[in-house]
Amino acid sequence: MSTQTLPAFYLRPRPLAAERDGDMSLAPITDYQFASGANSVPVIGAEMTLACKHYPILFLDGAPPQAVALLGLRNGENLFVDADGTWAAGSYIPAYVRRYPFIFLENRERGEFTLCIDEAAPTVNQGGANKLFDGGQPTDVTRNALAFCSDYQGHYKATTEFVEALSKADLLVENRADITLKDGQKLSLAGFKVIDEAKFNQLPAEELLRWRERGWLHLVYCHLISISNWGGLVDRTAQHPATN
Repeated sequence: MSTQTLPAFYLRPRPLAAERDGDMSLAPITDYQFASGANSVPVIGAEMTLACKHYPILFLDGAPPQAVALLGLRNGENLFVDADGTWAAGSYIPAYVRRYPFIFLENRERGEFTLCIDEAAPTVNQGGANKLFDGGQPTDVTRNALAFCSDYQGHYKATTEFVEALSKADLLVENRADITLKDGQKLSLAGFKVIDEAKFNQLPAEELLRWRERGWLHLVYCHLISISNWGGLVDRTAQHPATN
């Protein structure tokens, strides 16, 4: 698989197999350095109620289009991972991050998803506790990972439908953030979209009812609330001078 097609964080994901991975184990994640270079990660609708309290939620074009939580204003910088690898205290950790090193990868020819693991992850070991298989059968570690990834994939699909509906209704507009820090440093962030609140408020009543029934109104409001987190990102950026 080409590295250009790999999801963020993942270096060598491959399917789990009992016959090959019988001695593989997983250490608890306490170090989030693997996420330190991601200034955004996908966010799913089911977590937006929490995510909107901590991060701006933005929208990106793509196949499929995505909702993302913005974690930093500079490329390659996650402002919520400290130098020692801890996630900023009190800040919500997105499901995309908590899922690592597991992931569902799709076999498009078969239309199936397979539970995979990034064998390059520092938490993946040979031997030790928290084994992935025992006697050829999945342990609770693997079963819980399968359940989490399955649930995530379902919510990701539903969130994609929401973002596609925003685009179809012509509610997404290009945005750009031009920021001047207290020390005079200027930053620009572009390539993302936000909901045009004025256009949203003009949707016909019957369309708003349909959106309410789909649970989409709540997601719109989460996005609008999340924009208030820009100031917090600017403050965090000022406290983390550029390394180059």
